Amino acid sequence: MKIIVDRAKCTGLGLCESIAPDIFEVDDSGDLIPLHEQVPEDQRADVEAAISACPTAALRLEY
Repeated sequence: MKIIVDRAKCTGLGLCESIAPDIFEVDDSGDLIPLHEQVPEDQRADVEAAISACPTAALRLEY
């Protein structure tokens, strides 16, 4: 499963980073960087929680 970021919607707020810091990082310019292209199975629950918490619905999983 792959993380898809809709760059047009992402505001770089960082909720995803706070929920799944091993998967998401917001850089100094406010851009979201997924640290893994594929979601590690042991991180799946955190990634799903981060996606649900995104206030702009900029994240989704592609299976």
